[in-house]
Amino acid sequence: MKPKILLVNPPIYDFSAYDFWLKPYGMLEAAGQLEGLVELVLFDYLDPIAAEAETGIASRKDSWHRGPFPQQRIGKPAELADIPRHLYRFGRDHDRFGRFLSEHAPFDLVLIQTVMTYWYLGIKEVIEDVRRICPNAKIVLGGVYATLCPDHASGLGADIVISGSNLFQIFNCLNLSPPSARQPAWWKGYTRIDSAAIKITQGCPFRCSYCSVSLMGESFAVRPIENCVAELKRAIEIGAKDIAFYDDALLAQPDKGLLPFLDSAQAEGLRVNFHTPNALHCRFLTRDIARQMLAGGFKSFYLGFESASADWHRQTGGKVTSGELADAVEHLRSIGVHPRQITAYQIIGHPDSESQQAEATMEFIHALGIRIMLAEFSPIPGTPDGDRCRQFTDLSEPLNHNKTAFTIRRLGLDTVGRLKDLCRQRNGQLPQ
Repeated sequence: MKPKILLVNPPIYDFSAYDFWLKPYGMLEAAGQLEGLVELVLFDYLDPIAAEAETGIASRKDSWHRGPFPQQRIGKPAELADIPRHLYRFGRDHDRFGRFLSEHAPFDLVLIQTVMTYWYLGIKEVIEDVRRICPNAKIVLGGVYATLCPDHASGLGADIVISGSNLFQIFNCLNLSPPSARQPAWWKGYTRIDSAAIKITQGCPFRCSYCSVSLMGESFAVRPIENCVAELKRAIEIGAKDIAFYDDALLAQPDKGLLPFLDSAQAEGLRVNFHTPNALHCRFLTRDIARQMLAGGFKSFYLGFESASADWHRQTGGKVTSGELADAVEHLRSIGVHPRQITAYQIIGHPDSESQQAEATMEFIHALGIRIMLAEFSPIPGTPDGDRCRQFTDLSEPLNHNKTAFTIRRLGLDTVGRLKDLCRQRNGQLPQ
């Protein structure tokens, strides 16, 4: 008999959360390596279709299948008591998981996805339920929180905490041999999906001082295109119409990665809407590449910018200049991309906030005729900028990594409110 493994995507405990094509891609990629060797079962707390079926309440998704999660207001832990915001639990009802465990037990292993370090309260909830209902199952944590905060994650009561993407501990635990080649991500646990995620590269060639990608243990590389196309096929087969790229450097080595992928997808007749929530590097976005992306089905273009301050960029890795953002926007608009389909990310709450020129950055982006999206800064331990934040907060407690909490503590409530109001005003002035 094959080992039986439960995959769990936990609920989110946070001040805000939005389904911005949020999928447990890392967990599903790991499941792809196990497919055929084990019996796989999935419970995704953040599955909007399952939530709709359970409650009878239609999810409020937009035309690209983004929207709010089910939510309930909860009490704040002491670590967040000073933040003048309500805390919520996002995801399907708690009692659904208990019934699911009772109906599908026993499990040999429970694999839990982790993402933001400060979302660990949802992971703790899942571990407690599994221990209560399936006490003999081994619990494995993998993902970002497990990699960045392994000691804290171990304290939640899991049997195995995986750092990075090497799954040897799982195969050893199950007395299985890993497949000889990397397999496509596993999507079969969903009855139906409207959107999915994909990665055609791993790692990132940049080393921005505020980013954790280099800590995840993967060097930059392009994945086998045939595997990527197979993943796309799997997602489309169960209903996906919108695909979000989770790549951290999608446009690096485009002749080996993105462009052959688009060619192969078109040759196979695979037509979906593509999106770039992890941001594109403006430096690599030529007019020819922009044209091929638009022809290949890209509908939204998110650009990494962060600040108009050249000094700030020199200190944080030199990822982009203001001129490169302007060039990228010109390339996109010249081929007919609507301004509201182009968004530039801007960080607020960074430890060097004084040098970021927040208002000037917003005015520069607005002058280009595109949308502004403010990204509140989360201090990630192990990154240069994250470690500098120890003067502002106790990083040993992951709840203090919370982007809403840290930005309010760093800038003050009035400044955060003023910047968000200005952002809304400028975005509201764009043509429809």
